[in-house]
Amino acid sequence: MKHPLRLLQAFTLFSAGLYGLFVFIGNLMDYDSNYQFVKHVLSMDTTFEGNALMWRSVTEPWAWTVGYIGIIIAEGVFAALGLIGGIRLFKLRSASTTRYDRARGWGYGAYALGLAIWFIGFIVIGSEWFAMWQSSSWNGKDTAMPLAILWTGFAVLLAMNSPLTAESRDSTEETEEKEE
Repeated sequence: MKHPLRLLQAFTLFSAGLYGLFVFIGNLMDYDSNYQFVKHVLSMDTTFEGNALMWRSVTEPWAWTVGYIGIIIAEGVFAALGLIGGIRLFKLRSASTTRYDRARGWGYGAYALGLAIWFIGFIVIGSEWFAMWQSSSWNGKDTAMPLAILWTGFAVLLAMNSPLTAESRDSTEETEEKEE
C-alpha cells in the first residue's frame, strides 16, 4: 500500500468532520434538547444547593440563545474543516511533501476548533466556570473529555511524517525543486 500514513491521516480527519456534521445536524434538527442543556448549564440551576459560585450564573434567555448558536456555528465550521480537509488530504496522498503539508492546515484548523469547542467550551468554561460537574442531569464533561483527547491524538497523528527511504527522499527533493 502506498502512503498508508497519509491515508490514515485523511481518514481520521474526514471521520472527525463526519462526527462534527452529525452533531451540527442534530443540533439543528433537535434544537430544543441541546438548547435546554445550554440553558441549564449557564443558569447553574441544577448545581449543588447553596453553591457559592452562583454569582457566575447567566439567567438571560438571549444569552443562552447566543451561546447555543455560537456552539452550533463552531460545530458546523469544525465539520466543514474536517470533511474538506479529509478529502483534500486523500486527493493529495501521493503529492509532494510541500503540497501535502499545505493541505494539513485544514486538519490543524479542525482539531484546534474541536479543542476550543469541547475542551475550552465544555470542560473549562462549562464544567469549571459554570460548575457543570455538579449537575447530575446536565453534565457534558464525560462526553467532552474523550473528544478533546481524541482531537489531540488526531492532531499528533496529522503532524507525523512517513519515514523516508533514500530513494523516496531523492524523489521528494526533485519534485519540490520542480515546484519552486
